[in-house]
Amino acid sequence: MGIPGLLDSRSAYGLVSRILHWSLALMLLWQLTGMAVRALLGRHPVSAFFVGMHQSLGTAIFVLVILRIVWMLAMRGRRPDHGNGLPAVAAKAGHAALYALMLLVPSVALVRAFGTTRGFAPFGIELAPPREEDVEALVWLGNAVHGTLGWVLAALIGGHVVAVLIHEALLRDGTLRRMAGRTRNSTAGPPSPGIDNLQGRKDAAGGTDSYARTS
Repeated sequence: MGIPGLLDSRSAYGLVSRILHWSLALMLLWQLTGMAVRALLGRHPVSAFFVGMHQSLGTAIFVLVILRIVWMLAMRGRRPDHGNGLPAVAAKAGHAALYALMLLVPSVALVRAFGTTRGFAPFGIELAPPREEDVEALVWLGNAVHGTLGWVLAALIGGHVVAVLIHEALLRDGTLRRMAGRTRNSTAGPPSPGIDNLQGRKDAAGGTDSYARTS
């Protein structure tokens, strides 16, 4: 027997999907905040605080994105449906673009890291020793597209957040609730005693009236 709530269902995302989603969200927020701080302040102790973890967190993001894609494919027949029509197509296209960039942005940085004289040691674990000389093609590729694609990813994430707010504020279809692991039944509170009592009085009054009419 599996752990209840571990897997996705048609009404909500399971625990594994939620952990992967929110872990990636927090890591990406950290990375994008670091990019913004560095763009505003340049070389600064605050920038260095973020940049010091940039490579390690980028590696973690790359691994988590792969795990999330594998899990998404495993759960493809169980997940909440996006619906039909143009909004559903837009949602699927937006998610596909997000996944593609979440893979591509760290991939380019990893390629560059393997080609530099600094080596590559995320979280202090050496995966590639320092080279005697930079591999110019790898370094050029990383320098040319990593930062630009990172800003494109930031824009897509911003659009994703706006879309969620629209679903919650205007459509009220429970999009955010499903990623929080709550279904409609679990979020619906107990019926109001006042409403029940009022309905009971109406039913009683209706019964009295019916008796009066038939007597």
